[in-house]
Amino acid sequence: MSSPNPNSIEVRNLVSYYGSRQILHNVSLDVAKGEIMVIMGGSGSGKTTLLNHLLGLLKPASGSVRVLGHDIAKLSPVALQRLRTRTGVAFQSGALFSSMSIGDNIALPLREHTRLDETTIGIMTRLKLEVVSLAGFEHLKPAELSGGMIKRAALARAIVMDPELLFCDEPSAGLDPVVASSIDDLILRLRDAMGMSIVVVTHDLDSTFKIADRICVLDKGHVLALDSVEAIRASTDPRIQNLLNRRTEDADPDADSYLRRLVGDPAHTSAGTSRP
Repeated sequence: MSSPNPNSIEVRNLVSYYGSRQILHNVSLDVAKGEIMVIMGGSGSGKTTLLNHLLGLLKPASGSVRVLGHDIAKLSPVALQRLRTRTGVAFQSGALFSSMSIGDNIALPLREHTRLDETTIGIMTRLKLEVVSLAGFEHLKPAELSGGMIKRAALARAIVMDPELLFCDEPSAGLDPVVASSIDDLILRLRDAMGMSIVVVTHDLDSTFKIADRICVLDKGHVLALDSVEAIRASTDPRIQNLLNRRTEDADPDADSYLRRLVGDPAHTSAGTSRP
């Protein structure tokens, strides 16, 4: 008898293009059940593109993405929608509806995807507000909340249907260090209390080292490293150390390549690999 799949996410040899420009190069990674995986890398490293593939917003040029046991590129729109009800997403900006109260924002997934009565929806909404320390704020509009409160409200909406898998895009971006640390603590509590797998895309090193079980470092669309916090810290790869120590890479361009860029030579492909 086969054992249950221990992974919530399995990515194999994922290749992705925007037009003719290759963004992801044979990316492979697993996210175990109950694990917090942090995806980090510099600007343009492919973090957002990878997240969009995990969310089923992009289809691979080649390779596969399995989420909760399903190859999402092969799912029908209806099946993909059902799968998404088992996941939650906390967007970088919060993405709350400005015309709705916080309570209605959090209750929205329950109203859209379940047949629960309003009394039960109200109880579940207030319960999730308690979890993120926003009890009593359900009647306020997003404009009446601080940045940290908006992030917590977004997390409450993301977990209102008790997902098995949670995605967080830059959860501490734009927050002061104390508030950012409280968001990190909340993510850890959610994992421990609900047993969910969590994927966090961030460039915040303090947050990464605090919450991650493992770290995937992307560099120009390649997986540069995939390991524990301790192993990433101890890495001797200069690109990883540049990232960890906020150092820029030394630029020493080839003269001919530089000239071709200046004159707009179409054969020059420094921005990425052209689709074969």
